[in-house]
Amino acid sequence: MPKNITIYTTNTCSYCPMVKQYLASKGLAYDEVNLEEHPDQQAKVFEMSGALTVPVTIVTKQDDTKDVVIGYNLSRLAPAIA
Repeated sequence: MPKNITIYTTNTCSYCPMVKQYLASKGLAYDEVNLEEHPDQQAKVFEMSGALTVPVTIVTKQDDTKDVVIGYNLSRLAPAIA
């Protein structure tokens, strides 16, 4: 079970609601950081993911390791939240 989930989004992202809906369907809470509202976070997200696209989902495990999932990628997201 993840300790913390953070999704980095933008207002125009078509995949962001899909990731949020998927996590909600699994009963998982998450924090959302909208990069249009918090542009100061963009460099941090790029450093963690190497991606200039959203969504970027950071799943922090109980042992504080992090899984970084770029986009709506269920083949990576599902095991990250397991």
